[in-house]
Amino acid sequence: MNSKSFNISTYTLRYAIVLFVAILLGLSLTISVNAQNKRKTPYWASIDQPEARMRTGPSIEYPVKWVYKRERLPLKVVDIHQDWRKVEDPDGDQGWMHVRLLSPVRTAIVIGNSNAKLLDKPSANARIAWRAEPGVVGRIDECKDGYCRMDIAGRAGYINVRNIMGDEKI
Repeated sequence: MNSKSFNISTYTLRYAIVLFVAILLGLSLTISVNAQNKRKTPYWASIDQPEARMRTGPSIEYPVKWVYKRERLPLKVVDIHQDWRKVEDPDGDQGWMHVRLLSPVRTAIVIGNSNAKLLDKPSANARIAWRAEPGVVGRIDECKDGYCRMDIAGRAGYINVRNIMGDEKI
């Protein structure tokens, strides 16, 4: 009795796995871009790359206005043109960024002239858990009743929305 065995070489298996992962990454990027294309402006986004160029218009043909080297910096998206987003930075400067440079991850930057309090509960009389200097960026969620939960490098607390730029109110 003859039996045939089917051997998949290690190379073929590795190639199949790499191809599968590449397809998944491509789909996730497409889903992210499509999700951002369907949003109404204005909305919040954050820089998703170690370096991002803001341009004077919605194309690489336009000159670079600013180069940002601050991943997760919150930006207000104020207009959409195909795969380009007109954004406003924390200083009020506006320009265009390609959608692949942006993330829908919610972040905020601490604003003001003094350290902001991160509280252990979303209440004015809660215990102070941490303090954050102006310019510090962190992830935010659970925004309600004038406070957002903010996580700065693993240290979390509730911050008053008056002390941040990047919360839901537009």
